[in-house]
Amino acid sequence: MSTISQWQLRAAFAVRLSEMYGQEVPAYTTLVDVSREVNEDVLRAQGADAERLGSIGRVTAERHGAIRVGTPRELHEVARVFAALGMHPVGFYDLREAAASAVPVVSTAFRPIDGEELARNPFRVFTSMLTPADPRFFDADLRSRLEAFLAGRELFPPELLALADRAEADRELPEDEAERFLQLAVAAFELSSEPVDKAWYETLERISAVAADIGGVRSTHINHLTPRVLDIDELYRRMTDRGIEMIDTIQGPPAWKGPDLLLRQTSFRALAEPRAMRLADGSVESGALRVRFGEVEARGIALTREGRALYDELLSHIDEQASRNSTAARGDIARAVWERHMPGSEQELAAEGLAYFTYRLADERPRDGSKPPTSIGELVEHGWVHAEPIVYEDFLPRSAAGIFQSNLSGEGTRDNDQQGTAYDAVWLSGALGREVLDPFALYERQQNRSLAHVAHELDLTGALG
Repeated sequence: MSTISQWQLRAAFAVRLSEMYGQEVPAYTTLVDVSREVNEDVLRAQGADAERLGSIGRVTAERHGAIRVGTPRELHEVARVFAALGMHPVGFYDLREAAASAVPVVSTAFRPIDGEELARNPFRVFTSMLTPADPRFFDADLRSRLEAFLAGRELFPPELLALADRAEADRELPEDEAERFLQLAVAAFELSSEPVDKAWYETLERISAVAADIGGVRSTHINHLTPRVLDIDELYRRMTDRGIEMIDTIQGPPAWKGPDLLLRQTSFRALAEPRAMRLADGSVESGALRVRFGEVEARGIALTREGRALYDELLSHIDEQASRNSTAARGDIARAVWERHMPGSEQELAAEGLAYFTYRLADERPRDGSKPPTSIGELVEHGWVHAEPIVYEDFLPRSAAGIFQSNLSGEGTRDNDQQGTAYDAVWLSGALGREVLDPFALYERQQNRSLAHVAHELDLTGALG
């Protein structure tokens, strides 16, 4: 019997999840269609330049999902499911500190980490876990009730977890087991038809709509599924022209004349979805919940630690100027700040150590017997080597919180007189039972590997920098 490899499982899972979500949220299908149209138009207009940050095949197929779980046990289990697909936890995000409204979650992203695996299928899932132990959101009584509720549910059936463990260990599954795994995995993220306890849901919703979405129901579900687009500003215009209500802003870096950097995201607003609601007397009535939305993203170049520090500094400048000038459009302020302080070309970003690149020997490099320079900057400048930007594969906590916040039904409540409970990447690694990887280290390793190859091929001693 033939076998299905991890990357094939990952690709099939992404496709099936997209089909399922499109049936549940028809506006998502519109979003995918408009994204494809924009990508085709950009490709026609820009040619090869449009594929500078990934082939059109990769960009068109690319998705990231978002899910929410309630406990370390549930997080550990979902990590096993994603490990079957060759996806590892990368990055720690504390959304509690990134939003003005109440978003009581910490998060990581499961994704492939090898360049070849990312090229095959870069599916990633932003995964958030509720923080009932944080007294700023949950008092002792509500925490106890919430933890008891979460302890009594099962998100992932034992058969699914057993198949996941086998796929992780063997890096493949027999065809029939792969089919069963995919059926169970997709079903685990479908929206449940089970009635929602209205009083319990509303109790949590007063704290946070996100808390209610996680802890107010007996299952998890895909919260959003995100296609990738090459021109997010044009997509925003086209979706609006189709009468689909978008959130107010595009999160992340501004639109500007320089290279695309990091990640820009926006979404259509959360839709009122019909849900059965169980009342205190046991009867069931029709209701609606607004928790799921359609997000879209445009990915840029990964920034180094120094580049991210500059990005965060510029955000602070933008916030400060926007607070002093309430009549100016924030996007205009942001663009002016970026064009004043952010290097406007890939060459400058590389030279200043602000962004990650891979380097490869140029086919047309000098062949006249001259000795190559010994610095990477000079090798690029004199045509010995080409620099190719590394795509940012991760997320931005403030942007993620901004998307969540833009789709919440209310601000919720947070008692800032209380001391928040500490969570970090080390804690999250313990909960997962596997290391949360540092995204900067992954990009740096990719860059260094290419530098070592160039140095070897040109017979240069010492490290290039």
